[in-house]
Amino acid sequence: MRRRMRTGIVILLLIVLLGGAGYVGWVLVQRSEPVSLPELTGNYQVGRRTFEWTDTPRRDPYANGPRKLAVWLWYPVAKETTGRRVQYAPGQWNGLHLKSPISVFQGPFDTLQDRALDRVAVAPGRFPVVVLMPGMGLSAPMYASIAEDLASHGYLVAGVTPTYSANLTVLGGQTVESKPEANPSNLGDSSESSQQVGDHLVTVWAADARFAAGMVAKQLPGSVDSSVGPSYVGHSFGGAASLEACRQDQRCAAAVDLDGSQFGDVVTKGVKAPIMLLGADDSCITSVCGPDAKNDADRNRALSLLKASNETSWCATIPGSRHFNFTDYGVYYLAYPLRKFLPLGSVGPRHALTVTNGYLNTFLSHAIYKTASPGAPACRS
Repeated sequence: MRRRMRTGIVILLLIVLLGGAGYVGWVLVQRSEPVSLPELTGNYQVGRRTFEWTDTPRRDPYANGPRKLAVWLWYPVAKETTGRRVQYAPGQWNGLHLKSPISVFQGPFDTLQDRALDRVAVAPGRFPVVVLMPGMGLSAPMYASIAEDLASHGYLVAGVTPTYSANLTVLGGQTVESKPEANPSNLGDSSESSQQVGDHLVTVWAADARFAAGMVAKQLPGSVDSSVGPSYVGHSFGGAASLEACRQDQRCAAAVDLDGSQFGDVVTKGVKAPIMLLGADDSCITSVCGPDAKNDADRNRALSLLKASNETSWCATIPGSRHFNFTDYGVYYLAYPLRKFLPLGSVGPRHALTVTNGYLNTFLSHAIYKTASPGAPACRS
């Protein structure tokens, strides 16, 4: 009897091992298949350039010397332009990929087909500037789906990677990792101490955003529409920074917060430009909690922000979405169980990005060009 039990256990273990090996083998085949970023919905092709800019007068609060930033610029390109496609994450930026052993369940970046052209000429004309801020720990390249679609609609999109807050940035050919004081672990716990940390840190990020907006105008003086101030768009903590940057910038045309808890003076002082708060289904950042929300701590901050703001305010939730549905994780090949453990909702990941881009382009067009916005989702405050 015991011998039969041992034999049965051995057979079961072999079946599990063989099944597991077979699944991993299947994943390895699937992850090698090419994956493309979403199709562009605007009238332009898109180009990309990368820069390293130094804010010489500003001392970096987390290092000796002036503040240095890696900035990726996506911009409109004429339809007839030809050129070489960019790599999604070139060189040391490839370190944005998840690390081993879990990396086997994520498709490699070299199979991710980017739609941007490498360092080609900007389309003729003058275009508004949009500064794009990432979530805490993330980097600007991980928002190419949003950045490229905006650029295809005629915007100069500067993606900023906040140095020492991002898990990885690349400056001077060297990788730079995060520091605890710039990437605090308690930022989302709703405590008084985390509120104070976030209120301080958001001023650093807002300064990064405003600096980048000014640098685009200096870098491409013949392509920037100087009659329109910059707009600020951000995800997660980058959304909070975008609101605060807009509050500080008297020329700000608009600000967008993608599923980010609000921090800083903007919570009580508001914004004097049109704003949009776009949340996930488990979020309360729009002042109305989504159906999957389990903590309404963000609701009061959002209510305060909306009451203090005196311009157009749009609020909406993307059904079935979660926090990472606003990033390129919605495009990456992600196998089970990795996809299950990342904050990606039940909505089709590409569909979530399509909806996000639709909201962004409609809102910015309304805020900047005063286009009609039928059925605009007004906020409740």
